[in-house]
Amino acid sequence: MRSSLLLILVGVASASLGAADGTSQASTAQQPENVPALEMDEVTATIANAQAVQNPLMMGAMPSGHVPRTARHRHEKAHLMKRMDRKSGKWTTNHPRYRLLEALWAYTRYRERHMAELDRWRTLYKSVSKKQMKTLENTIGYKKKLDEIEGLILVNAAICKDMAQNAMQFYGIEQKELDDHMALAEKDGRQADKFATSQTLKHYVRDWADEGLKERNEAFPCILSTLKTIKSEYAEDTKLSVLLPGSGLGRLGHDVANLGGFEVTINEWSMFMNVGYRYMDAQTSTHTLTFHPFVDAMSHHATKEDMLHPISAPNTVPHPDVLLVEGDFNTVLNDKEGHFDIIVTHFFIDTARNLMAYFDTIHRLLKPGGRWINFGPLLYGTGPFVQLSLEEIIEVVEAMGFAFEDIGPECGDLTFEGREVRSKEAEYGFNVRALTRYAYLAQVWMVRKM
Repeated sequence: MRSSLLLILVGVASASLGAADGTSQASTAQQPENVPALEMDEVTATIANAQAVQNPLMMGAMPSGHVPRTARHRHEKAHLMKRMDRKSGKWTTNHPRYRLLEALWAYTRYRERHMAELDRWRTLYKSVSKKQMKTLENTIGYKKKLDEIEGLILVNAAICKDMAQNAMQFYGIEQKELDDHMALAEKDGRQADKFATSQTLKHYVRDWADEGLKERNEAFPCILSTLKTIKSEYAEDTKLSVLLPGSGLGRLGHDVANLGGFEVTINEWSMFMNVGYRYMDAQTSTHTLTFHPFVDAMSHHATKEDMLHPISAPNTVPHPDVLLVEGDFNTVLNDKEGHFDIIVTHFFIDTARNLMAYFDTIHRLLKPGGRWINFGPLLYGTGPFVQLSLEEIIEVVEAMGFAFEDIGPECGDLTFEGREVRSKEAEYGFNVRALTRYAYLAQVWMVRKM
């Protein structure tokens, strides 16, 4: 994209976002010298495209309403709204409504937080000597790249703002309540969470874009084929109940639902993930969203295009029957004791503060004879109550009344000779073009509740 074309996009996007805020926001992009004039039709097309990017209706994102689809969805929505009530429990930073307001604040402030970082990059660039800057501008046009990044930040910001609006409709949050929360937080000197919103866009890549297929294919086929094998043990018209805790943006649950014969419940605690999921779940056709998830960092890019390239999502329409239950896995499903035929933990168990509590909850929620499928690493977080090796996990799980069953070679090689646990390499990096790789030797097992 030529610089002058980019400036038009930035100007239109800024005006559109400013109008949404009720403010006027001037672009900080700088016009490079000696830029050739654009043809008028190219200018007109760019303005139209920029306006379309900011228009939620043209993005296909805003649902006509938030009426729950099934009796199961209606029941859970009613319970969710009770949990979200300010009077439900103590009003602390762990209250689900407080956590929701924090997430909405962050999505609403995506532009400001990322523009501040871009301004820092521009300031740092001024430290380069005039001779060095001349070389950079004559060869690669570094200022132009920063201007392009600004335009794409505004594209992302429009989606994040739309995400917040969709969530406010779903949860029944009035603008004044959010404005009051933001004003108080900013008065206290706090900043909206920039990292979490960026991670949501990257998780869209991993879960809902073509570019995430490689990472999905390292785990999903193993899990899905195992589920099909389990399903074959039952009558064809039997519907098995499956729970996927720590579901993030939910793609695995939707792929399970697409197999047929499963009633799928997903569970997630993070309000950043839940707001992102509700937005994706509102999409009624493919490729309605285009965003640029890698513009927030300069590292590990082979080309400028690798940093700026667009991602389109979703690459498949979300399955309408999947049910999200929000909240703490250990407590929010207390009324589902002995309910589930299968629990699938995908990149989940090592997130536990208390690993034993996760094991207890899995055992409690499964029916007698129910299966637990695990796929993921053992990367413990900060301050876990207990940290177990794989060998210790095997011993503890068996002592709790689970019996290991071989999950099959599609899920990797045996980790221990004679033990029915397998290892499979799985990347977790979001960007297949990056000059770095983050991968785990995921541990895979299936156990039966005795």
